[in-house]
Amino acid sequence: MPVPAIPAVSGVTPTSYLDAVPATASTDGSAFAASLTGAVDNVTQLQSTSKALAVQAVTGDLDDIHSATIASTRASVTLELVAGVRNKAVDAFNEIMRMQA
Repeated sequence: MPVPAIPAVSGVTPTSYLDAVPATASTDGSAFAASLTGAVDNVTQLQSTSKALAVQAVTGDLDDIHSATIASTRASVTLELVAGVRNKAVDAFNEIMRMQA
């Protein structure tokens, strides 16, 4: 029995905060700082969108509850990702500081 093709996911856009990072490699950490700043800004924007959709859902102004659920999940997953990257960066920094010269 053949398996039907999975349809494309609509409404998903690639993250734009990576476009702000320069392509050249630098050793001063500015590229990482720009990436992390862009990610935090993206999380803030996703959370505000999620909050606005949740308010619309509570007041009855939202026609499609799925959009509120998806926005909430996107904000949550993105926040977990940014926190994970931050934690790994802190762990790496602490490990470097423990090394003997």
